Amino acid sequence: MIRFEKVSKRFGTDTYAVENLDLDIDEGELCVLVGPSGGGKTTILRMVNRLVEPTSGRVLLNGEDVAKIDRVELRRRTGYVIQQAGLFPHLKVSANVAAVPRLLGWDKTRIRNRVNEMLELVGLDPAQYANRYPSELSGGQAQRVGVARALAGDPPVLLMDEPFGAVDPIARDRLQQEFLSLQAQLHKTVMFVTHDVDEAVILGDRIAVLKQGGVLQQYDTPADILGRPATQFVADFVGTDRGLRRLAVTPIEITDLFTPPVVSPGATIAQANTALESSEERWAVVVDHDGRLMGWVEPGKSPASESTDLVSEHMHRLEAWVPLNASLKTAFSEMLQHDAGWVAVGDGDRYVGILTPDALHAALRRSVGGDPVPV
Repeated sequence: MIRFEKVSKRFGTDTYAVENLDLDIDEGELCVLVGPSGGGKTTILRMVNRLVEPTSGRVLLNGEDVAKIDRVELRRRTGYVIQQAGLFPHLKVSANVAAVPRLLGWDKTRIRNRVNEMLELVGLDPAQYANRYPSELSGGQAQRVGVARALAGDPPVLLMDEPFGAVDPIARDRLQQEFLSLQAQLHKTVMFVTHDVDEAVILGDRIAVLKQGGVLQQYDTPADILGRPATQFVADFVGTDRGLRRLAVTPIEITDLFTPPVVSPGATIAQANTALESSEERWAVVVDHDGRLMGWVEPGKSPASESTDLVSEHMHRLEAWVPLNASLKTAFSEMLQHDAGWVAVGDGDRYVGILTPDALHAALRRSVGGDPVPV
């Protein structure tokens, strides 16, 4: 856990980089710091590993005042990742990743195994990348090495200062998703600085919004930051399209789904019509005996003479499909891409229900406990 207690950093007599900050980051939580330039984000981050000392207040790491921890020891307990990776250019990738384990006095076999483990963890084949120099890497590859190096000593805390800011948008999106997967495995306590609101809402368990002078405006979940901004500054900073951004941080839940009648591909059209008699729906979902979605059928449009035909002969393929717990943004994108009025939702290969536009809107309202608060 990281705690800031009434922390300020002052330059001169009346100029603050950070002012009277109270902030708690729970163990295993990913906290994102956002705000304009001059908002004190990097200063706050660097006070954790004492690259910057506060003018007043205390920073606690797992209950221990960092001011009382030896700087070298403290920095071995906090992985640090910066923009453009900050790799040592004269050292090979393997030596970069091995830097902290060497300082910790690990033996050569343990270091070699750890380097390979970390490179594999961030998606880089050790046989292909361990002996390269940083100049031989792409921007995305260098950032992966930077993350691997920060994690090599297994620190409980990871400090990340705009780590993906210098790579192209496609690589950035990929790195964000890979880092989320990595965090799901490792459960590190992470402080992450970015200027990008979209990146913050994708990555953060909670987001701290700061204004100039390092004054905290709101510390909350992404959904509440977007749906219930606490101040006009927060509302302006996250933007007028914050409703759309909420789509990206609101997952689909079972209770959001509509379940129309289900028929098997081996049923007849007459049997499908019978299944629909007790329903107000005109169509049914076609699911095989293993629960896998095959398509949909509207039996009422088939002539009476075809009532003995099999459903499989008249069903339509369903293109719009997303996994359960995908975001509403993903579901909405599928609807638009396929010009569909609804999207099927699956749990692995198993069909579980249908998400309609009305249900999507209800789910968005549910994400903030009702209608968002206008600011």
